[in-house]
Amino acid sequence: MNKISISLFFLFTILVYYGQEKLTNKKGSEYEFEVVKELEANPVQNQNRTGTCWSFSSLSFFESELQRLGKGTHNLSEMYIVRNAYIGKAENYLRMYGTFTFGQGGAFHDVPWVIKRCGIVPESVYDGLDYGSKIHLHEEMEKIMFAMLKELAKKPQSGKLTPKWKTAFEGVVDAYLGELPTNLNDFKFEVGGKAYNPFTYAEELDLNMQDYVSLTSYTHHPFYESFVLEVQDNWAMQQSYNLPLDELMMVMEEAIMNGYTFAWGADVSEKGFSSRDALAILPADESTISQKGKDSRYFSSAGSEKISNAFMSPVEEKNVSQQERQNAFDSQETTDDHGMHITGLVRDQNGTKYFKVKNSWGTEYNQCDGYFYASFPYMRYKTVNILLHKDAVPKSIKKKLGL
Repeated sequence: MNKISISLFFLFTILVYYGQEKLTNKKGSEYEFEVVKELEANPVQNQNRTGTCWSFSSLSFFESELQRLGKGTHNLSEMYIVRNAYIGKAENYLRMYGTFTFGQGGAFHDVPWVIKRCGIVPESVYDGLDYGSKIHLHEEMEKIMFAMLKELAKKPQSGKLTPKWKTAFEGVVDAYLGELPTNLNDFKFEVGGKAYNPFTYAEELDLNMQDYVSLTSYTHHPFYESFVLEVQDNWAMQQSYNLPLDELMMVMEEAIMNGYTFAWGADVSEKGFSSRDALAILPADESTISQKGKDSRYFSSAGSEKISNAFMSPVEEKNVSQQERQNAFDSQETTDDHGMHITGLVRDQNGTKYFKVKNSWGTEYNQCDGYFYASFPYMRYKTVNILLHKDAVPKSIKKKLGL
């Protein structure tokens, strides 16, 4: 190579290097992220003013699963899942004589619960916006549904429920989200020129719901066994497998490194969680973080403006033990706030690892197109549970769990 060629080569290299934008959390930040692993996911969507993050995050996860399995790109209907889950929650509420939970919230395993019973449809077939709005808003519908259920729980007619309560309840859901036939086999639609109903479409996607497991880590139940996770939104009383914290972290990291994304349920009310700053961190000194205003748009202060240098340059973070994690859960400092989708892994300039998190609050809320980065310390402390394919679990741990 002659001198001119060498000079041009180095000039090109310099131009490419400086032409690349630094991967960071926000403009002006000193965080510098190196991508360790990035996996496929559909575009970020917006749950808007609803508590349906569980449906958005779970379906985002299953859409990535379809891509991983070579089944193409699919945009599945969150509100079809939500509609049928509302009916399931109503039945459960009345079976428990009005003493159980009912609301917009849910859990990851609600999606398999619905798919097994009601199938699934594409977003293009059922968008759940039958009430004159371009965005999802469920307050009015929820208030009507809950008022009905509270009165029904009193069994006002001869001390028993009539066979018509469910028809009346479904009428409210259908009025807001879109009417469906009583027999879902009669819900016909076409995709790619082929006719389906919700059940045959689920068969076409061919996702075996038995292949997906929920994992958690708490000491009030034995490790390597399953138990019903005691959070309000677990209305269907589904079970999670219990792992020691270090092994749960290992599962999450190895899953991403081996090409598996996963759904992530977590507490997002911590001072170090800032969607605006595209970071979820656990500073050793949280006194540096102040909060401006209160954004209840997403049912907690998670969307409020946080002010701290910790969001501008990496800081020392807490090293959380299994017992500290348990204490936070027992004292209800850790709450089951939000469901998200983990799609990658990055490392900052100090070697600290972060999971890349796909949120469902739209793309304009921060400077990372709706994604953010959650540090490993934050994940250790505030992960409530995850949902993933059982083959993403290392063989040694699968054996302990009997999977």
